[in-house]
Order: sequence, then C-alpha cells, then structure tokens
Amino acid sequence: MQELALLAVAAVLIIVAVSWAAPKLGVAAPVLLVIVGMGCSQLPGAPHVFVEPEWILGLVLPPILYSAAVNVPVVDFRRDFKTIGALSVLLVVGSAFGTGLLIWWLLPDIGFATALALGAVISPPDAVAATSIGKRLGLPPRLVTILEGEGLVNDATALVLLRTAIVAITATVSFGSALGDFARAVSLGIVIGAFVGVVSVWVRSRIQGQPVLTTAISFVVPFLAFIPAEEVHASGVIAVVTAGLITGHQSAKRFTAHDRISERTNWRTIQLLLENGVFLLMGFELTSVVGAVDDGLARALVAGLLATAALVVLRVAFVIPLIALLRHQQRRADRLTGKIETLVDRFTARGPRPGGEERFDRATRALQRRQADVNFYASEGLGWRGGVVLAWSGMRGVVTLAAAQSLPTDVPHRAELILIAFTVAIVTLVVQGGSLPLVIRRLGIRGNDEEHSRREYARLAGELIAATRALLESPALVRENGKPFDPELLEQARERSGATAEAIERMLTEQDPDSHLNQRRELQRLMMDAQQNALLDARAGGTYGSHTLERAQIFIDGEAARFTA
Repeated sequence: MQELALLAVAAVLIIVAVSWAAPKLGVAAPVLLVIVGMGCSQLPGAPHVFVEPEWILGLVLPPILYSAAVNVPVVDFRRDFKTIGALSVLLVVGSAFGTGLLIWWLLPDIGFATALALGAVISPPDAVAATSIGKRLGLPPRLVTILEGEGLVNDATALVLLRTAIVAITATVSFGSALGDFARAVSLGIVIGAFVGVVSVWVRSRIQGQPVLTTAISFVVPFLAFIPAEEVHASGVIAVVTAGLITGHQSAKRFTAHDRISERTNWRTIQLLLENGVFLLMGFELTSVVGAVDDGLARALVAGLLATAALVVLRVAFVIPLIALLRHQQRRADRLTGKIETLVDRFTARGPRPGGEERFDRATRALQRRQADVNFYASEGLGWRGGVVLAWSGMRGVVTLAAAQSLPTDVPHRAELILIAFTVAIVTLVVQGGSLPLVIRRLGIRGNDEEHSRREYARLAGELIAATRALLESPALVRENGKPFDPELLEQARERSGATAEAIERMLTEQDPDSHLNQRRELQRLMMDAQQNALLDARAGGTYGSHTLERAQIFIDGEAARFTA
C-alpha cells in the first residue's frame, strides 16, 4: 500500500514538473511525459505497473471527457458539428477498416474481426497534445474547436465499433445490425446525457452560494451519465459529452460566479492530473508490453509502424476534400453576407404586428443567429495551412492505451496486438506531437489578430455598458420591496458606469507602458500585495479569529483577481 502511495506521489510531482517545463522547452507535455515514463521504467528496481483497462475506461475517461466538454463553446460546436461529425465518425470508421485490413494482411491467422477490433483501438486521435500545442502557439479558435470536438466524440465511435468487433470474433454480425447498434448507442447516450445534464444543473442551481457543495456534485456528474448509459449498452462517452456540453452552456445563466470559479479551478486540476497521468503511464507500461511478447517482437514493431503510416495517409486523404468543402462553405457565406444583412434590416425595420411581439422577437433572434453564423463561416474559414495542421494532429492517447488491453485474453497474438497499439500511440505522440510546433511555425498560421480581438471585446463591452445604463435610466427600476432607489445613489451609479466605460476604452486603446492607466494598474497590484502581507502578519500574530481572517482573504483575492484579469 505504501509503495502505491509513493508511486502516486511521485507521479503527481513528475506531472507538475513536466507540465511546468514543457512550455519552456517548446514541447507538448503529453509527448514529454511519454518519454519520461519510458525512462522511468528503465530505472533499476522500477516496479511492474499494470492498471486494469476498466479502470481507465470507467474511472479516468469520463471525468477527462466531462472536464473538456464543459469548456467547449456550444455555439462553436454547433457551427462545426458537420465537420466534427465527419472526423469523428466517417474518418474513425474508415481508419478502423483500413488499418484492420492492413493488420489482417500482416497477421492473417488472427481473423478479420480481431484485426478490425485492433483497427478500432488505434483509430481515434486524442486531441490533448494537439490542442495544448495549438492554444499555446495561437492557432485559430475554430481549428482548436474542431480538434477538441473530434477528440470528444470520436472515442464513442471507436468504442462502439470495438464492442461490435469483439462480438463478431465469436458470432456473426451483419452490417445492418452493427449500424443499428451504433445508432441506438448514440441516440440513447444523448438522451441519458441530456437528462443527467439538465437535472444536475437544476439541482446545483438550487444550492446558491455554496461552491464546495455544487463542485462536489459536479464530480459525480460524469459517472451519473456514463454508468447508466453503459449498463443499457448505450454510448457512455456520448452521454458524458452531452452532459458536459449542457452544463457548460447553462453555467453562465444558472450558477453563481463563485460556483463557476471554484468548479473551473478544480476541474482543471483534475484534468491535468488524469490526462497527463495516462500519458506517463503509457510510457511506463511500454517495458511490460514489450516483455509480454515472447516472439515476433520485430514483426509487431514493423506492423505498428506500418499501421501508423496508414493512419497518417488515411487522415490526409480525408482532410483534403474536407478542407475543399469548408472553402466552398466560406465562399457561399461570402455571397450570403450582404443578402442576409439586408433581410435582417428590412425585417427589424418593419417591426412587429399587433399582438405578435413575442413571435417577432423569436424570429428576430433566429435571423440574427443565422446572420452571425454566416459571418462566422465567411470570416473564420480554414485554408490549406489549417488543413495541414488538422491532418498532422492525429496523435493517439488515452482510449488507445485502455482499449488495447481490453481485447479478449483468448485472442491469438494478443500481446503482439497490444504492442502494435502502443507502438502507434507512442510513435504518433513523439513524432507528430513533437514536430507539430515546428509545422505550425513553418506554416505561419495564426488566429485572430490582436486588433480584431480588441475591436470585438470593445463591441461586447459596449453592449454590457449599454445594458447597465438602460437599467439605471429605466423608470421601472425599484428595490425588492417595491420602493425606489435613492436618487443620489442612482446618480453615483451612473457616474461609475460612465467611468467604467471610459476605463475599458482606454484599456483597449492604450499602448504606452508608462501611461496613467498602466501605472494605476501597477499601483493597484502593489496595494493588493501590501494588504496581503499585512494579512499574513495578522495571521501570524494570532490576534484575530480564523473566520475573520478567511473573510478578509476572500475579499483580497476577489479584488486581486479583478485588477489582474
């Protein structure tokens, strides 16, 4: 027991150290962790570590997927749903069958069903390494969303296909039944995930001002979605992703600010440890996987390298027409931009008919949403540079590691098949993940420029300030008890609102590091530091109660976060 505890402590310290050092070295943390894990497994006296695949698939995968899903913008996910679906379903199925045929040709005595099962194992890419690199190097937000969405959904396709292939090893499975099982698993997973997401958001919204309790509930939401879905042979992955998307979308409306801050911090910590822990484990287990192959080691390694090459070729071949379709979508959006703007202007100018105000508001919002979608497709198109990044972001990870070891024990050449899967995962992580930063830099691909982001933020800030002014000027503004606010207090609020608007405008336009605005922000940070040091002295003196000290700490933290955001 103590040995396991020491291993866990060492793993956490390694994860933290590598995550801190990886950006400074210009390498993605998952890539470096795999290499570190391989090195640690070669140390004298290194223990034999084996984690049951059910633990990874049932205990590690759900929270990883959930923590990623709650941070994916639902609007962006909806806009690129077709692209994400194509990569997550069509490409995964095509890759599974393509590599399955290759492995069957290399190892004909294992049977096509077993080869297809291994193809399903190595077909889904893991977006963790790609998105961590992409965000750090400033990839376009749309490209990052597509990679994140693909990583969320493709696991479901691969695991359902793996389950079907394992059944086909001992029984006959028709194409129609396999397609029906897939449709049932996905649709039922969506229903279960939506139910869990809606109910959990409602329950958590009833617990106001207690972020510890609401965050504790959020820790079990992935399992509340995953376990029932798997019990009825639905897709637990889809259920978890659906629950996460609903929770993330509703959090701004249903949760308090403290709830969101607490949950965001805790889930980022969990995601860091679980994701990177799996990559460290992948490198550490490699020695055991190699040792399990009695003979045929060279054959397994060659098969793994060939399967890796096949996956790269299949992904490139799929991405080329996909980018062509996205370019066509952009050109079509360019043509529609002027037309839909005219339509929206005419519709809003006409105004509602008597008694139809509510219907008019719904139609206006629908038209404005359509206009925003068209503007998005016109301005956020993906060219060939984005296509190269998308094609080269095919690293394998968590699901490949766990699913490979879940192959039936009586499958012929099982140890070799597991080694093939590990070879694919490690080669793609080290080669593709290691070279992806260089590819991005050589292509010169960048996201929205700083000026565009500044203008967009200014426009949004203007809308927020306008909403505040409209509230303060409204004659219907009254207190909760029905009495009016004090006129002097309202006037002070209007002045503060105007000062806030001016401060935001100066912040967006000011570039001089010696300006009064930047000096004021620097002075404010020094003042916060002075208050923090005084609080530490008071804590050391022991003259104040712990509750008083805690309230003061919360206040200082809130002020510091506001001025350093």
